[in-house]
Amino acid sequence: MDIIQSYGLILIVVAAVFGFLMAYGVGANDVANAMGTSVGSKALTIKQAIIIAAIFEFAGAYLAGGSVTSTIRGGITDASFFVDTPELMAYGMIAALLAAATWLIVASYFGWPVSTTHSIVGAIIGFAAVGVGMDAVHWNKVGGIVGSWVVTPMLAGVLAYMFFMSAQRLIFDTDNPLANAKKYVPFYMAFAAFVMTLVTVQKGLKHVGLHISTAEGYYISIAIAVVIGVIGKVVIGRLKFDPAADKKMQFNNVERIFGVLMITTACCMAFAHGSNDVANAIGPLAAVVSVVTSGGEISSKAQLAWWILPLGAIGIVIGLATLGARVIKTVGTAITHLTPSRGFAAELSAASTVVIASGAGLPISTTQTLVGAVLGVGLARGIAALNLGVVRNIFISWVITLPVGAGLAIVFFYIMKAIFG
Repeated sequence: MDIIQSYGLILIVVAAVFGFLMAYGVGANDVANAMGTSVGSKALTIKQAIIIAAIFEFAGAYLAGGSVTSTIRGGITDASFFVDTPELMAYGMIAALLAAATWLIVASYFGWPVSTTHSIVGAIIGFAAVGVGMDAVHWNKVGGIVGSWVVTPMLAGVLAYMFFMSAQRLIFDTDNPLANAKKYVPFYMAFAAFVMTLVTVQKGLKHVGLHISTAEGYYISIAIAVVIGVIGKVVIGRLKFDPAADKKMQFNNVERIFGVLMITTACCMAFAHGSNDVANAIGPLAAVVSVVTSGGEISSKAQLAWWILPLGAIGIVIGLATLGARVIKTVGTAITHLTPSRGFAAELSAASTVVIASGAGLPISTTQTLVGAVLGVGLARGIAALNLGVVRNIFISWVITLPVGAGLAIVFFYIMKAIFG
């Protein structure tokens, strides 16, 4: 307790610096979830993607990132173990932030899309298990995370395969793809609007103070879907294309329609992602600030100080702008060749998987969801369409994320104890 009183301000400043680094890592790595497919399919240039993502990631993080956040990220640790030694909580959360940030920045440099959620969770597991005790970790939660390595990409991949094949059969493999695009694309638009609204309501607006029930969320999403579908039908119906154009030109015109759709879905994904994953950076930071300002009291919830959310939002945007292009390139172009229709199928299936997993209460990584979706689209054209070397490196980086985060956090935890203890 004396340590908290003596070094409280220093602990907050150190936590803020490492929290900013963690937000930087989130922006550099995770933003590919929202923008990788748009860039890969050439619906957006990297510069346009960074500008759009900066706006919507910041808006999501700042407007919907939360007035209250869980002190113990994802319920991974038992707060009661820290009641008598609150300084261990502060050391551990600071160590976890630095460990996860270090791994994310290294992974981003090499262009590996890893899970920011799993990075911080692995780090918290490491310091809690070694620094406090194995019983301080809720190991059943860890089992769910490991299981999600398989379930999440598979579900997203299967959905992406189905969306892609439906577009092929209903539109591209027909005698008149343009006429069929005008007929069926409004239904894709309506479904995309439904899923994106649901993602935004469930993951993007849950912290704003808008108490929307699950049923109300579905009603709002259905209403918006119907409106967007009708608007899409009218707008696409008015598009003027040469009816005598050859099939290749018709394909290009259809892809242009999907390209516009991709930009819309990318904005929604960026907003929902910013609002949800900023917690990976500000959750542990809020825990440290709460412990220090309360004089060492451990609570399950931590009221956010006014400066924490903008710190996380700014960190995400700077990380995206300076280092994000490497991971965007991996997801968008290195795994498989994407067109706007393929990218749309991948993004829509990723968003659908997020909705399904959220409803089922499954731990989910948006990175693994989107990579699985891109793999599904690639497999629809055969195994040869995938760059298996890149896929192998991505899977390896996923598997080592938890242990690397845990190992680094243990080292940094003991360094913190040595400095302040």
